Amino acid sequence: MTHVEDELGSQPECWSRAAAQAASHVPVLPAPGERVAVVGCGTSYFMAQAVAALREDAGRGESDAFAASEFPRHRAYDHVVALTRSGTTTEVLDLLGRLRGGTRTTAVTADPAAPVVSLADETVVLDYADERSVVQTRFATTALTLLRAHLGLHTEEVVEDGRTALRDPLPEGLVDGAQFTFLGRGWTVGLANEAALKMREAALAWTEAYPAMEYRHGPISVTTSGTAAWMLGDAPHGLARQVRDTGGLWIEGALDPLAELVRVQRLAVAVAAARGLDPDRPRHLTRSVVLAP
Repeated sequence: MTHVEDELGSQPECWSRAAAQAASHVPVLPAPGERVAVVGCGTSYFMAQAVAALREDAGRGESDAFAASEFPRHRAYDHVVALTRSGTTTEVLDLLGRLRGGTRTTAVTADPAAPVVSLADETVVLDYADERSVVQTRFATTALTLLRAHLGLHTEEVVEDGRTALRDPLPEGLVDGAQFTFLGRGWTVGLANEAALKMREAALAWTEAYPAMEYRHGPISVTTSGTAAWMLGDAPHGLARQVRDTGGLWIEGALDPLAELVRVQRLAVAVAAARGLDPDRPRHLTRSVVLAP
């Protein structure tokens, strides 16, 4: 078994643990009414997109998400939350260094000894969700679960759906697919982006991600036999029929969208195995991007 398989299989237990701890982290996480930016790189950026959309939709205050390298210096925020598994990513550390002494910052990380701990005003450490694999699975979804629970939006049903996602077989015909498109709406657009990234990282697959309503505006033109469109969350009316009319495979996400992401993680590992790839060692990638000064 690869590290990534072992780590993605432990996610439901990690989610339960994070949700149970959410109340203890209230003092260091964004309060209702604060103007908040959530930042990260790669997978953490896509989780930031989901968190920001969930928070704003819940009426907790204006919330934005940025890749750490693209944070707008001219904007004022009450609180910046940085998601970083390793706590060593250069762009995140540089941003927190610039914000130090001004904007309040909180880092969510897996390593209590990482450099980010000394740069952020506050830190939440999810060390039990840390990973050996380069490809992120459980840290990302556990961090999202923590923040989802902080917003009062987590239920045990999500955990049960996660177990279902690990147990039930994947849809037939997917492993041999030539192209995969992941679709989301609202907070699940971030999950769709992450789903596509997982397939690229682990399996070197041709994947794309879009807001579901945007799929009709051009991207559907590449859909045909041998391609798949996977919806995370509720689909727009009529889109499933349009995809099927192209000859493409339509996957309707019936589980909680976070659990659907687990199914995609499993697919990425299965496609990697079918192609003779090692998902623990993706091409040209390292666990953390640390740039020379």
